[in-house]
Amino acid sequence: MALKLYGLPISICTSRAMVCLHEKGVDFELVPVNLFGGEHKQPPFLAKNPFAKIPVLEDGDLTLFGLTAFLCATESRAITSYIAEKFKETGTDLIRHQNLNEAASVKVWLEVESHHFDPAISPIIFEYLVAPLLGKTPDQAVIDANLEKLEKVLDVYESKLSSTKYLAGDFFSLADLHHHAYTHFLMKTPWASLINDRPHVKAWWEDISSRPATKKVAEGMTIAEKK
Repeated sequence: MALKLYGLPISICTSRAMVCLHEKGVDFELVPVNLFGGEHKQPPFLAKNPFAKIPVLEDGDLTLFGLTAFLCATESRAITSYIAEKFKETGTDLIRHQNLNEAASVKVWLEVESHHFDPAISPIIFEYLVAPLLGKTPDQAVIDANLEKLEKVLDVYESKLSSTKYLAGDFFSLADLHHHAYTHFLMKTPWASLINDRPHVKAWWEDISSRPATKKVAEGMTIAEKK
């Protein structure tokens, strides 16, 4: 029985899970959830996630759910970790099961993404792309403050990527995958130069965004782009 993923490709959390599933070559059914129509607040969906958020992953009797509608939180990382662990024998080895040192490096950079990259980039994407969808005016002060934070994070990345092809080493891992969705949307903003002006970060981004899995998911990540 194929896994079911309830959500939308424009959701950072959902797209993160989708890329992971494609990297592992796992069959799954994407079940769209009409957030703007309030479908996530109706009893059938609330039975899957009482917090009324996406994504939700169903694998037989197991249900894993998210707590944020568009942006990412720990739950989507739990979903990708579950996928990477359960299907470790298929597709891309995203957590380096056979090498303790490499696996440890993946974990380190997963924490870097979670505690440094995500807190800096998420307010930028929310204010510039999500707030207008909610009828709100972007707060430029919030954007500016977090652009400064993101620059410092990307300076660290530039240094790291000058010695390895990917963040955890010379192999693509969950640590790189977790950066895809936010960076995809950042490249649609006026601040794409934060990536493009750092040659090693730019090469890394061009690499991970050209993978078959990320390209496939990116095809559906268009509604949230500011026109």
